Amino acid sequence: MSAVLGGAGSITVEPFDTVFRNADEFSERIARNQQLLLAEEAHLDKVADPAAGSYYVEELTSMMAHEAWKLFLEIESEGGFLQALRNGTIQNRIKAAADLRKSDVAKRKEILLGTNQYPAFGEHTAPSHDPARLFPESAPAPKPATSSATTASQDEEVIPIKPSRGAEEFERLRLTTEKTQHRPMAFMLTIGNPAMRSARAQFSSNFFAVAGYEVRNNNGFETVSEGVSAALEAKADIIVICSSDDEYATIAPEIFRMTAGRATVVVAGNPPCTDALKAEGIEHFISVRSNVLETLQMFNRILGIN
Repeated sequence: MSAVLGGAGSITVEPFDTVFRNADEFSERIARNQQLLLAEEAHLDKVADPAAGSYYVEELTSMMAHEAWKLFLEIESEGGFLQALRNGTIQNRIKAAADLRKSDVAKRKEILLGTNQYPAFGEHTAPSHDPARLFPESAPAPKPATSSATTASQDEEVIPIKPSRGAEEFERLRLTTEKTQHRPMAFMLTIGNPAMRSARAQFSSNFFAVAGYEVRNNNGFETVSEGVSAALEAKADIIVICSSDDEYATIAPEIFRMTAGRATVVVAGNPPCTDALKAEGIEHFISVRSNVLETLQMFNRILGIN
């Protein structure tokens, strides 16, 4: 839609799975239908300039042009585009923007639906993926640009720009999990306040499913011993305590003691009693403030998934 509003003469929509395998009939149909919907239902092909007269679009266009012109003048002041490439200025700017976006994706400031939020719990992609296509850096490639590099090597006129996708680190994380013989299980030990335990169980289920873990949610347990017994009987690798902040102070230490190291205990939330829980030996907490990517990578290391 953005391409049409911008006046593109032709558009090619790549199937969503082309980054890691040959597109199949389903993905090709989805890519084709996106264009058909814009033409046959939104009728964007019937108007010469669909965005004409829209203050919203015109103002954004003006802002983009203004910022682009400032960049153009900065590059010209360095001696032009080729000289800026030789100096590494353009590569470093692109890398800085890519690093910022990856950080935002890792922290869910930017949502990639199905990748870092609301994943398909039972989806498996490992058998058909091509690592060289999904992660080009694993294959022989030209030397990438770095933030400190300012000159090219003897056989390069300029340092090549490294391709980057915001989803690739999460894809690598999930594929690594899928390749293990034992799929780790995250067990939601829901107890106490019904509203809070339900909300935190839903959050935590999505959190661990991002890494490809098996997630076992529950309607709620009447007692701590009942919940712990169910988790250990299910052979859970991770037990996520889902309750209210007020109840964590008494419930979490009891659960931690009863598990006796047979599973990794995680508290869902950032309760006021966090320091007291840490003093009891509970190390792991997940919340909306968590860096999802780094936290899941840490749990993979704890479980021996490398």
